[in-house]
Amino acid sequence: MTLGLKGTLSLQREGVTIDLDVQSWPAELRFKLTRVGVTGVKKPVDVTRSDGTITLTANFDIYVDLPSTMKGSHLSRNLEVVNEIVEESVRAPVSSLEDLCSDIARRLLTRHEYASCSEVKTKADYFLERQTPLGKKTTEHYLLMATAHARRDSDIALLKSIGVEVVGMTACPCAMETIRHNLDLEGRLSGPDTPIITHNQRNRTTLLIEVPEGFEVEANDLIDMVEQSLSAPTYEILKRADEAEVVKRAHEEPRFVEDVVREILTRLLKRYADFPDQTQVWVRSNSEESIHKHNAEAERITTLGELRK
Repeated sequence: MTLGLKGTLSLQREGVTIDLDVQSWPAELRFKLTRVGVTGVKKPVDVTRSDGTITLTANFDIYVDLPSTMKGSHLSRNLEVVNEIVEESVRAPVSSLEDLCSDIARRLLTRHEYASCSEVKTKADYFLERQTPLGKKTTEHYLLMATAHARRDSDIALLKSIGVEVVGMTACPCAMETIRHNLDLEGRLSGPDTPIITHNQRNRTTLLIEVPEGFEVEANDLIDMVEQSLSAPTYEILKRADEAEVVKRAHEEPRFVEDVVREILTRLLKRYADFPDQTQVWVRSNSEESIHKHNAEAERITTLGELRK
């Protein structure tokens, strides 16, 4: 058994050389594949923040494209690249999750000489200290997301994004107005500013924004934008007084999923007014209905330039 050029493995048997690099064999069906890779790779990642270094447990999906001439992709190379870069982040923590994905995407194209593009996605649990409406300290869970796409050009072109997933609460404006109308007809409406009962939803909203070269996006800012766009944030632990205050505040800001998406888009334009027009954004809001057996969802995929128009 011998190791040939570029690390290909071959075996001499009865004077015949057998190529053991099966991935490099010609494909029987000559179709190019957009993405081939590994998913669900879990690694601890050290990230430096303004208040110190934190360790995130990140879940990676790692891909390259595959030309029509090759039978398979060398998947072990994906794992080698992740291991190398994660080990490097222990010695020198990265500044952001999206930068880590970018490093992996670049190195994938170096390691996979046959690939023209690479893609890395990661998600990680994230916790922030919050205060309930009445001031009680609490630690709340969020989800961080990052992506990077690299393309082999004259140089390596790169696009990276950072995002968050936030769970909160929405209160239905439609049922609220119907109840307000019925109470008014019955002479039971106490005043125009009195919060009216309605049905609520647990809302899960995802926000992802491209980070152009030379610009920065703080994940905590994205979390704040989403929570401010909901009817109300939710909390892991609430005593009775805080519970009542959360419900009251939600009913003072009734919102459809459509409202949530539009509120976030408005805040993005204000917060990132200096970002280039081609900056891509993706917002999706999903409300788990309480009185229906289905959910409601709204989404916008666009650029800051399109929104500015």
